[in-house]
Amino acid sequence: MTAIEPPDERRDHPQPGGADGALAEPGPQQAGHNGDLTGAPQPPRQSDADEGNGARESFASIVAEALGLAPGSSRRRRAVALLVMLSIAFMAVFRDTLTGYLMIKPSVTRENDANKEYDANTVPFTVSVRPAEGEPETWAVVLDRALTPEEKQKLVAVENDPSGAFSYLMKLGGRPLATVATLEKAPKRYKDQLASSTVGGYADVFQMNVMSTRSTSVVINGWQVTDVHCRRSTGHTVVQLPEQGGASYEGLQLHIPPLVGEPVLTDEIEGQGESYFSTHYIEVGGGQSSGGFKVHAIAPWGKSCQWGIKVRYTDSHQTARWVQLKDSNGKPLRIRTDSVPTDARETWGFIVQPWRLCEQSGKCIVHPRT
Repeated sequence: MTAIEPPDERRDHPQPGGADGALAEPGPQQAGHNGDLTGAPQPPRQSDADEGNGARESFASIVAEALGLAPGSSRRRRAVALLVMLSIAFMAVFRDTLTGYLMIKPSVTRENDANKEYDANTVPFTVSVRPAEGEPETWAVVLDRALTPEEKQKLVAVENDPSGAFSYLMKLGGRPLATVATLEKAPKRYKDQLASSTVGGYADVFQMNVMSTRSTSVVINGWQVTDVHCRRSTGHTVVQLPEQGGASYEGLQLHIPPLVGEPVLTDEIEGQGESYFSTHYIEVGGGQSSGGFKVHAIAPWGKSCQWGIKVRYTDSHQTARWVQLKDSNGKPLRIRTDSVPTDARETWGFIVQPWRLCEQSGKCIVHPRT
């Protein structure tokens, strides 16, 4: 019978060291590089360049992983994929900007069309009329009552001063009239009309201003007098500063009702006496300053007239039409034009040398020191 070795018995194993199992002592130590006395070989130290390459490789690995590239893909493939991703990111960031840029022209066109439509639907211009300011060179003042003796004395108290007398008459409620302009350069046909007419010799002067809020220009190139209604003047007293010779005035002149070709230019330049709108026009809007001019309107002798104006305009929308001018309340504009009454109860005139106020009968009021 074969004997079985008991399981708890162990064989002796050789121990490191000598034959007697003692530990072997280490051999003499050799100094390593950099004073290392361990004697074990040291791994080589990485340079900065190697560390940089490692960082780039790590970044490239992260990008490659983000792009879904397999590990170990070539640098060229990684670079191409990175450029593609950067392009996609760029387009995503600047998509709205690019879309807006491509839509600029259609958007600007729509905006311009809307502005043009709005501009075309606004009122082309507005007009204001006010009496002319300042003293005419020669004048007549009409009052609806008689002057008191004290007022007559005060009119001559300012010696040799027509301006002082004019200002005082305005305070008394007088209506000023200017002597009709002398149009020496007017064409013969217009002078012949004046000679054959029975219109008055004084003009009611007013200032007309035309304004527009349109962004494009509006040109007024025609004028018509409308709805003329005249009645007898209610003037009671007339005080005159006699004409000291012919005078010309800037602006326009017309009679009520107008003569052929009126209004005419009264400036002492080439074209005087010619129809104003045959050679001139009024332009407003589109950044232009308001148009303004003086109008000398001449009513028949002894009449007070009211009348309106139609003007023809053309705008940049190729609209050409006649419109009735309206006042600030939206009603048709009515202009009053007076003349010297033919049946005045008192008519006084100034004589300069010496300064005195004389009635038609020859009775004069002189300065107290005269």
